[in-house]
Formats: sequence, C-alpha cells, structure tokens
Amino acid sequence: MGEHYFAERPGAASRRRTVDLVLPDLHLRLDTDSGMFSPDRIDPGTRVLLETVPEPPATGDLLDLGCGYGPIAITMAKRSPQASVWGVDVNQRAITLAEGNAKAAGLDNVRFSLADETDPGLRFAAIWSNPPIRIGKAALHELLLTWLPRLAPGGLAHLVVQKHLGSDSLQRWLAAQGFPTERIASRSAYRVLRVASRTEGNTR
Repeated sequence: MGEHYFAERPGAASRRRTVDLVLPDLHLRLDTDSGMFSPDRIDPGTRVLLETVPEPPATGDLLDLGCGYGPIAITMAKRSPQASVWGVDVNQRAITLAEGNAKAAGLDNVRFSLADETDPGLRFAAIWSNPPIRIGKAALHELLLTWLPRLAPGGLAHLVVQKHLGSDSLQRWLAAQGFPTERIASRSAYRVLRVASRTEGNTR
C-alpha cells in the first residue's frame, strides 16, 4: 500500500477525494486523502462492523480506536447523540479530515485527537475498532493492552478482523489476557469479536 497509513505525518502527496458510507440508518459523504487507511472506499471490514454491531450505549464516553478519517466514530455519534464519542489515531492528516467530516455531518458530540493526547483517565462504555493489524503482532498487542483496560466496568469492545490476518488467534490471545471474547458475526472472511471488560481479579 506504499507508505504505511499509521505514520504520524504521512509524506504522500495529498490527493483529496470523497467516499460514501451508506448504511440502513444513515448516509455519509466523507472526505479522504492519500496517506491514510482505505482512502478510496469504505473498508469492507469497517462496513461489516457497522452493519453487525448492536446499538452503541446511549450515553457515556465511546471510543473509535484507529479512527482514520472518521467513519466509525461519526456513525457512533449519529447513533448515540447524547454520548460523547472520541476518535483516536496516530495519523495527523486523518485526524484533521475526521474533524472536518464530523463538522460537515453537523455533529458536536464527537472529537478527534492523536492517541497520546487523549485523557488517560477516560473510561469507555464502548470501543469500536477496525484495528491496524498490519502494524505487526507485538505492536497490535501493545495497542490493545493500552486501550482495552480503559473499558468501564460492563463496557464492551467490538473489533473487526480478517480471518486470514489472525482473527481466531487474536480471539484466543485476548481471552488469555483476561478479556472474555467471543465471535458475534462472520461475513466475507471478516470476524467481529466482542470483548468484555476485565472483571475484578482477572487482570493477568
């Protein structure tokens, strides 16, 4: 894919375009650019996630981990207008676009920031993510172990992962880290995993 989309400041020349996210409950036109994840279309995994997850909590803090230009976070914000939605990424170009996309959608309950600028005290009622599998297993595990412990008690994360990129092994690994995990959907070689918050005393 050329330069990795998880660079903080992509060196790829800007080439703006738009993509349409059409779901049963909403239609979004989103600006995208070079140097970020899936700039030419809504990623199929993102679509599978958004078409299969339960409704997000109506209130509380909700997180899109690895938000890119914002399709997941903006969908969460549309579906739960009384919640506070946070989108985090390492890609500054994507963050800037996501902010513009949220503004164009008329949303004031979603904000975007670089991952290391997010308040570490926040606890999330839900995390939705199409995680950056291609950063490598060690980096992915570090990312998940940074954010999944920030689930509030009773909170749930939903992750979409391609089967051939290790969804089944990731499910086993998450369970081994103390996060009860089950597959709730399978479509077009994608798996949607539901990850529960760690219970007290289950913090390996």
